[in-house]
Amino acid sequence: MTISPRLMASYFTIAGNVMPLAGNTVSPHSLEERARAAAEAGYCGIGLVTDDLRALEAKHGFQGIRAIIADAGLDHVEFEVLLDWFADGERRVRADEDRAYLLRAAEQLGAYQIKVGGDITGTSWSIDRMRSSFTELARQAGDAGTMVTIEIFPDSNVRDLPTAISIVEDANPQWGGLLLDVWHMNRGGIPYADFATIPPQYIKHIELDDANAALVGTIMEDTLLRRKLPGEGDFNVPDFLAHVIATGYRGLYGVEILSEELRKLTPAEAARQSYAATMRCFERLSLPVGAA
Repeated sequence: MTISPRLMASYFTIAGNVMPLAGNTVSPHSLEERARAAAEAGYCGIGLVTDDLRALEAKHGFQGIRAIIADAGLDHVEFEVLLDWFADGERRVRADEDRAYLLRAAEQLGAYQIKVGGDITGTSWSIDRMRSSFTELARQAGDAGTMVTIEIFPDSNVRDLPTAISIVEDANPQWGGLLLDVWHMNRGGIPYADFATIPPQYIKHIELDDANAALVGTIMEDTLLRRKLPGEGDFNVPDFLAHVIATGYRGLYGVEILSEELRKLTPAEAARQSYAATMRCFERLSLPVGAA
């Protein structure tokens, strides 16, 4: 049985030679080129990172950005990634600046979501603090007409399902919830069957990619440099999808490939390859009648 998924081209999948956490993350390719590449490959939306979004606003204005995305035939845009929304001191000051900007941009552009992450510095924060901070962030996202999704990542303080569920459980699920990425589930040792323990209203976004079974270098190096197209690594992506669909999830799927090899490609070729590989995983799904 096959389904008809709606796929989002996450920012770094088609941005070209830029990498997260490596200084300047502004794409060397125009928004027109990236949006056109995503739409022609079959994607329904694209992602933008904060630095790139600021550069695009300076060049086009929000109205111009919205027109470029719509003219390409895309329906959705997402932003990433907001960090330190739970922190204090100078970290919180910088995070609040990004938060205010992304919320304003989301309201202007009708953003589908803002992706957020946990602490990746090793600093300890209480669950109560994380929970109250996320609940407030989700409320603000709702006021801006968008939602926030927190990504489980094994090298952060949000590395397992019980912790993630505890953080989001007080938020309005219309405006805040969880992002499940097949890479992070595998590297974090989270069984796909455990998705059944998540209150389904809090599964808000899914991301797809792949990798070799063996970790090379640190987990941060591996996630930033060596992801593969879905179905071209050792993760069982169709099985992951089957467990996601079994929860009742019917939302969008992001395709997020962070790869030294993919960064060498043009946006058009990266979009074409990533979309085709992902769709082959959906075509390999085996679902009970009525599950789609």
